[in-house]
Amino acid sequence: MLKKIAFTMIPVKDMIRARRFYEETLGLKLSSDFGGTWVEYDLPEGGCIALTNMATGVNPSSTAGMSVGFEVEDVVALCSKLKKLGVIEKLPLFETPVCKMAVFLDSEGNAFTVHQCH
Repeated sequence: MLKKIAFTMIPVKDMIRARRFYEETLGLKLSSDFGGTWVEYDLPEGGCIALTNMATGVNPSSTAGMSVGFEVEDVVALCSKLKKLGVIEKLPLFETPVCKMAVFLDSEGNAFTVHQCH
């Protein structure tokens, strides 16, 4: 029986560059570092993001597999900040009946969503 999502794995090619993006650009705080090949960020309201370059044959992608979605306090402000920092916007901010969201690419080319519920 499945109990919960333990982590969302994000494959990276350059761990230093990826850590800089997730820690400095997105402001995540490192919670665990397993030898520099697997690092984790526990989010304040639950969930865990794991960056790794140890998963052989698993490569960053903006078009394949799953994507992580981050709930944020002010999606408009964050989108503006990310664009000013030069983060590539894959899908501009749009509105659904329940939220506003946009899709960006991280430093490795993985797609991630920022989203704010109404």
